[in-house]
Amino acid sequence: MNSVSVSREIAAPPDAIRERMDDLGPFMRAAGFDEVVIDGDRLELENGVGIATIELTLELTDEPDAALAYRQREGIFEEMVTRYTLEATDAGTEVTAETEFAIDVALVGKLLDSTVIERQRRRELEQQFDWLERELDAQTE
Repeated sequence: MNSVSVSREIAAPPDAIRERMDDLGPFMRAAGFDEVVIDGDRLELENGVGIATIELTLELTDEPDAALAYRQREGIFEEMVTRYTLEATDAGTEVTAETEFAIDVALVGKLLDSTVIERQRRRELEQQFDWLERELDAQTE
């Protein structure tokens, strides 16, 4: 399994961050996905990566230590799961997002490799953290 992990301290309490993350449509769009469709516990995402278009169907999962977690139901990966955790700090909250994935080589082929996917995923998670900071800054103004 490959793994991408991104952490950032955000100057807001965990409950405020969790509330923004619970607004799932904007939170997922903040990652830069071209299309986001939410139907209950099911998310459908589409994103152009290089010359390829990735389509994923995800399912929200209930994990006790995660503020948000989801796993792939259909898509290019053999397996993919993402977890977001929140830990209170003196200055706010340490937000960590970790995605673990295994590539289905038969589906992905030579268009994408784990390095490209890791770089893209890191960018998506950073964009979500940027959005959280902007949203929470706007909320305190």
